[in-house]
Amino acid sequence: MTAFTAPPEWSGTSSDPNDEQFGHVVERATLSSANEFDALLLGEPYDGAVIGRQGAADGPDAIRESLAGVKSHHFDAGPVSGIGDLGDVALPAAGGVEAVQDAVAETTAAVHETDALPVFLGGDNSLTVANVRPLLDSGSVGVVNFDAHLDCRELPDDGPTSGTPYRQLFEAGLDAYAPIGVRHFETSTAYHDYLRERGGEVVTAEELGEDVVAAVDRALDGLGDVDHVYVSVDVDVLDATAAPGASAPTPGGPTTRELYRALRLVASDDRVAGFEVVETAPPLDDDDGRTVDAAARAIAHFLAGWSA
Repeated sequence: MTAFTAPPEWSGTSSDPNDEQFGHVVERATLSSANEFDALLLGEPYDGAVIGRQGAADGPDAIRESLAGVKSHHFDAGPVSGIGDLGDVALPAAGGVEAVQDAVAETTAAVHETDALPVFLGGDNSLTVANVRPLLDSGSVGVVNFDAHLDCRELPDDGPTSGTPYRQLFEAGLDAYAPIGVRHFETSTAYHDYLRERGGEVVTAEELGEDVVAAVDRALDGLGDVDHVYVSVDVDVLDATAAPGASAPTPGGPTTRELYRALRLVASDDRVAGFEVVETAPPLDDDDGRTVDAAARAIAHFLAGWSA
């Protein structure tokens, strides 16, 4: 059953009438009005599958609040516009992680059927399964995942976690996977080997820092000629100093500037069929909301690259 909570009213925060912000250009949307927009936001306030620190259920509201105050202009792409907000996906009242994934996938399938680009505001990484799975029914799919980890753990007996989405997706028919920004000493050999056996293209944080363009080219080349490209950002891809409010922050990651440039490059691929930002946990953030702000601007940069 497709269901949403009501989207918020967006408004800008600046007193300067010349300051057009995302708060001025994002409009409330419904599925019936979806085709009037270029991109659609959908919140996924869920963190029931997090392996470590919870708090990502508060991510969608906090990201919206931060994004509302971000100016809409990009120097190369111009102003970003045409964005609708569907509100938050309605989560089932009971059931484990797999039941939540199945229920949310019914809603995300309806969003994918519109002409607009789906932009999912997480929430934890387990709902990547629900966000990508509907695409598997409409052609070959590859995922570019900006993440410190591979997230292809074996499924525990008690069900999926935020560390299992790409194993689940491979089992469901995912064709290609290219994680960017992964850290040395954060992944077990068994999971590295699992991904290599499936042709995954691993791009480390060091490689991203050395040459952003080459790193993105390697990742996209690693997807081959898939029909659809889905792009995911786990905010823990950023160095822990830039994203202390991630569910699993780690040192050794890229800067926000490196991430944003990479996102604009990936977004320009004309096969892009969806985007998400996950694992932003506002209760774990610093007092300045550094992680939330980084996540909000990741959305802005991606949309600028996609619309350019």
